[in-house]
Amino acid sequence: MPVKKSTPATEGDTCEVFAYDLTRVRRLRRQLHHMEELAEVFAALGDPTRVKIVYALSQEEMCVCDLAALVGLSLQAVSYHLRLLRALRLVKYRRQGRRVFYSLDDEHVVAMVSQGMAHVEHD
Repeated sequence: MPVKKSTPATEGDTCEVFAYDLTRVRRLRRQLHHMEELAEVFAALGDPTRVKIVYALSQEEMCVCDLAALVGLSLQAVSYHLRLLRALRLVKYRRQGRRVFYSLDDEHVVAMVSQGMAHVEHD
């Protein structure tokens, strides 16, 4: 996705003086300790293949073979994406005999996918 160039500041979209609320800044700064992890999650979801996998798993549990057929990639390629998603605690797996089934890790991930879809489908 191309990066948009910033436009020159126009009246009303920036402060006229530089002054900040130290109490607010300190309070919010304490909340920033997980931002690198959050950025990694968003970066992982910046890949269309991983978004397709996560969306599919928000609908139902699927085995690696089904996911590969769904996204049109090899088992190895899908396994690579799933390992990354698993490392970020977005998906989990269970083994059933010789097959491995994936699902979203918890309700937070389900909610994130649901909210994301609501955002992109919003008129």
